[in-house]
Amino acid sequence: MRVIVLGADGYLGWPTSLHLSARGYEVVAVDSLVRRRWDTLCGTSSLVPIATMERRVARWAAETGRNIQWVRLDLRNRADLTELITRHRPDAVVHFAEQRSAPYSMIGAEQAVETQVNNVVGTLNLLFALRESAPDCHLVKLGTMGEYGTPNIDIEEGFIEIEHNGRRDRLPYPKQPGSFYHLSKVHDSHNIMFACKTWGLRSTDLNQGVVYGCATPETQIHPELRTRFDYDDIWGTVLNRYCVQAAIGRPLTVYGQGGQTRGFIDIRDTVRCIELTIANPPQPGEYRVFNQFTEQFSVGELAERVREARRAHGLETEIVHLPNPRAEAESHYYNAKHQKLIELGLQPHLLAETLIEDVIQTVERHRHRVRVETIEPRVDWRKGALINLRARRTSDRSPRARSTLGR
Repeated sequence: MRVIVLGADGYLGWPTSLHLSARGYEVVAVDSLVRRRWDTLCGTSSLVPIATMERRVARWAAETGRNIQWVRLDLRNRADLTELITRHRPDAVVHFAEQRSAPYSMIGAEQAVETQVNNVVGTLNLLFALRESAPDCHLVKLGTMGEYGTPNIDIEEGFIEIEHNGRRDRLPYPKQPGSFYHLSKVHDSHNIMFACKTWGLRSTDLNQGVVYGCATPETQIHPELRTRFDYDDIWGTVLNRYCVQAAIGRPLTVYGQGGQTRGFIDIRDTVRCIELTIANPPQPGEYRVFNQFTEQFSVGELAERVREARRAHGLETEIVHLPNPRAEAESHYYNAKHQKLIELGLQPHLLAETLIEDVIQTVERHRHRVRVETIEPRVDWRKGALINLRARRTSDRSPRARSTLGR
């Protein structure tokens, strides 16, 4: 099968490209490289150094004899995207190519608009390109569990049976997104569902939880095949932040009370979920939703787990609570269903197995690369930016960065 991976330079897009290629898929890796430019803008960087896309695909071919075709393309350019789909006629498209940071989307008006234009317009362009040139293609779209919010009832997988005034129907599960980023994902879901219903396209929306880890069997073959490890306040995840803080001897900073509960998934399970989804496509006209996570934890529980892992090695770590910069319920009911991928054959890796052998060891090896100033929260959901991005723009001396920061 021929698969196009959009957003192939990203944290998940690159390991997914390798995983599929290793299993015999013909992979076309597509990215605009905007994620690297956003690092320049925000003063952030991956803890684990990553190679250029050119070096990555060359190294993969040298190590395995398998080729991944690399294409630089921006999904907002509908003509180029349509030409790509027409040329390759893919059996499946895996869509990771979106601005994926909630904090970034909450910095201010410019970042909120940029997020929604990049994500919503890019996905709409893709839907039209598929309708015109590959109507039988399976669109595998990365959504987010953040679309649901934290309702006081069980979260189903995409749809819910409702009885109202004596009548019953199966309706999309109500959405309560918590940022302009999560709102863009809701808009994507509605647009994709509409395109499937109206044009007969087929799509799977993968509402994913928080991903942890950065090692898959393929990324471990050679250092040039590694993927990102983000720990900062804009792009990083809570578990990564805790592990970095512990490694450099700083307290673990829990936002608010620490009761915020979310779904989590190992990166190895993420790439396996993509493979399982592609291998089991929906019917023409079918829009389906899988909740893609394996365990649920509160942010307070994660801090305790990191502290216990450090304590097992004779190291003590302090936990402190900071005012929550996000507008979210800090104590809430959370029970989300996630059976469909298990039924397709997913065998989860659990956090207890991964925390020490992967995440903490990775941080220890690269602790000298930590940018301490990027760890504490710099964006307040209610007030916007705590960093002066415009001042950063005018002071940036890199011609390439200066020409692309506004994109």
